[in-house]
Amino acid sequence: QVQLVESGGNLVQAGGSLRLSCATSGSILRINVMGWYRQAPGKQRELVAIISSVGSTNYADSVKGRFTISRDNAKNTVYLQMNSLKPEDTAVYYCNCKVPGNEYWGQGTQVTVSS
Repeated sequence: QVQLVESGGNLVQAGGSLRLSCATSGSILRINVMGWYRQAPGKQRELVAIISSVGSTNYADSVKGRFTISRDNAKNTVYLQMNSLKPEDTAVYYCNCKVPGNEYWGQGTQVTVSS
């Protein structure tokens, strides 16, 4: 059984920073893509950022220049550095990893940005 555990969510003032972490556990032979998604109240879950096994990244337009995704392949861990946070970044942030034939989600971590 594969598990993803997120951490780092918190309440922060606008303009502040947070760093999210997502650690995987279980039997994973190869992770292709790791990423972060978020879901605000009343809205659909949306992509924030993804990173491939070789480090290629893709970001939502709303976070480009403010967020940075990175990963440690040896630890099967992915990070999301969030700077210049805005109230509209408030959401539950979910970690995701895609392996051949399957994908997994974390339980989510709450990020709240106050104005």
